[in-house]
Amino acid sequence: MSETPNYFDFYELPETFRPNEAALKTRYYALSREYHPDYHATASAEKQQEILQLATLNTDAYRTLSHPDQRMAYILGRHGLLEEGQQALPPDFLMEVMELNEQLMELEFETDPTIEMKVAAEVNALSDTLDAGIEPVLAGYEGLPADARPQALQQVRTYYLKKRYLLRIRESLAKFAARS
Repeated sequence: MSETPNYFDFYELPETFRPNEAALKTRYYALSREYHPDYHATASAEKQQEILQLATLNTDAYRTLSHPDQRMAYILGRHGLLEEGQQALPPDFLMEVMELNEQLMELEFETDPTIEMKVAAEVNALSDTLDAGIEPVLAGYEGLPADARPQALQQVRTYYLKKRYLLRIRESLAKFAARS
């Protein structure tokens, strides 16, 4: 496990991919007031330093937990699932991505709106299928018993890595679209 602070503990929330957004925001604002430097202006230098660290922790925690992708990466990272060397993805998915990338390489030489639209449609379809497949896992994670969580986290990790591949293809498509 990494040395990253546990943002869920900090906010007194359970580890979840679907936190209560209102509760998150409420906690953030409450702690922002509590750790505001103005309220601790007369405190010792050590206390002021501690408050500053807590204020920074609060900002980092909120920034991470309020953003779905960052929250997902954070949870996976806390469980040591984003370390180099364990990024293997299913061969069928890698083949699909390779085919999409080959189509993109053709666009390098000659822009073709038909190919661009075809690749975009395939990426969107893949993405929608991934989202639909992972949704029950994300929604149900918090309620899982501890021994069932590792398997769910593996599914989320695979999803997360696949989404990153698709994001790179989208970014390439956006470059071609910008050029034409």
